Amino acid sequence: MRKLLFVIFVFPFALSAQLKWVNVDADYQPLPEGVHVFFTNDSIDNKPNRAFYVSAELNQKKLLFTTQVGSGKRYTPSEYFGKEEKPLLVVNATFFEFVHNSNLNVVIKDEQILAYNIQSIPGRGKDTFTYRHPFSSAIGISKKRKADIAWLYTDSTNHFPLASQTAVKAYKDSSAIIIKDKISQLGSFRKWKMQTAIGGGPVLVQNGATKISNNEEIKFTGKAILDKHPRTAMGYTKDGKLIVMAVEGRFPAKAEGANLEQLARLLIDVGCEEALNLDGGGSSCLLVNGKQTITPSDKEGQRPVPAVFMIKNKN
Repeated sequence: MRKLLFVIFVFPFALSAQLKWVNVDADYQPLPEGVHVFFTNDSIDNKPNRAFYVSAELNQKKLLFTTQVGSGKRYTPSEYFGKEEKPLLVVNATFFEFVHNSNLNVVIKDEQILAYNIQSIPGRGKDTFTYRHPFSSAIGISKKRKADIAWLYTDSTNHFPLASQTAVKAYKDSSAIIIKDKISQLGSFRKWKMQTAIGGGPVLVQNGATKISNNEEIKFTGKAILDKHPRTAMGYTKDGKLIVMAVEGRFPAKAEGANLEQLARLLIDVGCEEALNLDGGGSSCLLVNGKQTITPSDKEGQRPVPAVFMIKNKN
């Protein structure tokens, strides 16, 4: 009898996790072969929701997966769209600071590192003279068009980042920089030879299941992973599709946004094997052929950002 009751109560919950995603390609034409746009306004845990995702086949040779940075300036996604000869897709990506418009995560374009992870966080109060050293995550695409998510050490003296395929716990010491000799003691780091990559964090999905590496990456404090906000995320499927997702938020009664656990479920729902969170909140913005999907939450509209991920049509 206990087993029967368990099935009765759990099965409806499993069904509620499945959202109905509607193909909206017609609203974003022209789209090349292998690229599709999907939308849902099904509720998340009985709260209003609006979300879009783009699915792009990685092995489609007519598609170019790339990035761009503002080089000390910030531009809106629509401004990048104009500057970059009207890419098929433009989406915000890295976390950043407003004073110098600096990216806080890695950006790679044509195998060149354009921005590096911030890997030392100064302590406060009694820990003023100590530093925490986290290893933030990124998603990359290789020359062979294979996607991967890893936790990185980036250094201007290395042509390629060093990557771990498992989350690495941040460590604390009195040095303002990571001591390279320490890296070999922390795990199995290897050169990460990616043609294109963009960073953020934390990782949300590993091996097709929710597994959030926030504690290792030190992205959000306390219970902040349960706060609802607009979200941007990226991942990939087993069958070689790149997934770019944006969740609208901060609009009561229309779209409340998602917390990181809910975002992970959305990504699994569309087939992601691995996926990570990118900068969200007022930065979240996804353009397809220059047309907005979600409505940005800032009252001014699109927020200028110092880096974007793009998909272009190859000439």
